[in-house]
Amino acid sequence: MKKTLIIAGVMGAFAINAHAQSSVTLYGTLDAGLVYSNNQGGHNNWQQGSGSVSDTYFGLRGSEDLGGGLHAIFTLESGFNINSGKFTESNTLFNRQAFVGLQSDQYGTVTLGRQYDSVVDYLGPLSQAGSGYGNNLAAHPFDNDNLDNSYSIKNAVKYQSANYSGFRFGGLYGFSNDAGGFANNRAYSAGASYTNGPFNVAAAYLQLNNSLNNANTGGAVSAGDGNNANLTAALQRTYGVGANYSYGPATVGLLWTHTQDNNLIAGSQGGVGFTVPTGTNLHLDNYEINGKYALTPALSLNGAYTFTDGKATGGTTSGDPKWHTVSLQADYSLSKRTDVYVEGVYQHASGELGDGSANVAMINTLAPSSTGNQVAATVGLRHRF
Repeated sequence: MKKTLIIAGVMGAFAINAHAQSSVTLYGTLDAGLVYSNNQGGHNNWQQGSGSVSDTYFGLRGSEDLGGGLHAIFTLESGFNINSGKFTESNTLFNRQAFVGLQSDQYGTVTLGRQYDSVVDYLGPLSQAGSGYGNNLAAHPFDNDNLDNSYSIKNAVKYQSANYSGFRFGGLYGFSNDAGGFANNRAYSAGASYTNGPFNVAAAYLQLNNSLNNANTGGAVSAGDGNNANLTAALQRTYGVGANYSYGPATVGLLWTHTQDNNLIAGSQGGVGFTVPTGTNLHLDNYEINGKYALTPALSLNGAYTFTDGKATGGTTSGDPKWHTVSLQADYSLSKRTDVYVEGVYQHASGELGDGSANVAMINTLAPSSTGNQVAATVGLRHRF
């Protein structure tokens, strides 16, 4: 009897230990505020914004220790509008990420499902609009390089290495799932980063093949979804490099990305769609300098300037659209999870779009201006959990 009790106690201890090595975490960000813009389609506008600075979303993240440094992991993540409660992509519950995989402490992580590409993973943290600062209003025009993670890749298998003395690398392939066209609406990307103390440098590449093909909506990227690319084309390539350096309370960064959309078919900005002449090719270079300074542990300032230099060819006319975007934000932390912010953004546009019309300002998330200038200001509350 005594031996039976001892064995039962030992088995119970192992069961409790195994249960403790598995975890599921609920997390997310809620961002709501008031936004003023001086020109959206020729009218000034006061609106209640959702995710003007950071995306509003919630997710579940889980991990199970399989032993020997191996873990089973999963992530399920949904973006939504906090003002209406609607998902950012209709008829889709987990519209940002939904994947499962294995993580090795020594060799890295392999995951399968809907996931973000290498540009988001490696260059995003170096951008004002990316995961480092999380500033949606500061994204480059159309979020043409996806640094603001406007879309994620479906049907994707992804590898991310372990951290080898500050060096990390990875890649992703998104299947078209088309029995008759392996390359019809597929995606692939690769990237790497190196961190040494206060210095961080990264590079990444992303390619989308025929994302405009509405016939294959089950592919890697499908046009018309609420959480998807603002530009759709027969061939899309984005690549770039960036670096930042921290010194005490200050961080300064430089970033360059190049995006080319060949046979651009359609696009949207702030919910306003537009068409372009058949055969138009749009190439955009984004040059960004950004910085952050912590005045106190609770109060910080961050800002960025981006020059976007475009060239449109192949359509009915040529074009040379250009945008200058400046943003400045002050953020005050009420606690580790809750902060308030105030921000101003100015954008000036010049040149032509390639369809014979004058270029217009179009601050990210807002409807385009009727002129070459647009100003926006926002004050809001953000809570992370």
